[in-house]
Amino acid sequence: MKRILISIPALIGTVSLNVAFAATETMQHQNHHHGMNTMDTRISLELSEEMKQHQLSNMREHLEAVNSIISLMSGNKFEDASKIAHGKLGLTPEMQQMCSMFDNERFMTLGLAFHKSGDDLGRVLKTRDVNASLRALNKTMQYCVECHATYRQ
Repeated sequence: MKRILISIPALIGTVSLNVAFAATETMQHQNHHHGMNTMDTRISLELSEEMKQHQLSNMREHLEAVNSIISLMSGNKFEDASKIAHGKLGLTPEMQQMCSMFDNERFMTLGLAFHKSGDDLGRVLKTRDVNASLRALNKTMQYCVECHATYRQ
């Protein structure tokens, strides 16, 4: 009985510390998110509504292509993945023309580099070297991250 009476305060103390710790973490987590600047400071491309929708559609297609490439790589279908990299991410004449239409030279340069990296990815995928293919895919994705961190529609 004496052990139980001694254990109860210890248990209450442990639970109280855990609750306090969890509350502190929750507050820090909330403060972290509330303390973030919600102002979008990325550079606007000032596109027309039609061009904005076209650009968003292209980016969704790029994302679907990356998803397909990953899926095909996991199935050891590197030749098919290479075709998608060239056709959907590469610097096709249509993508060359599209990138040339933007007034923002930095954005245009970044877009061209992205599409060239898609062609590089396609070439590397043909080697069937998983690690080299992942490095090439990572490089392509870094262009996506950089662009989305810098620009907005």
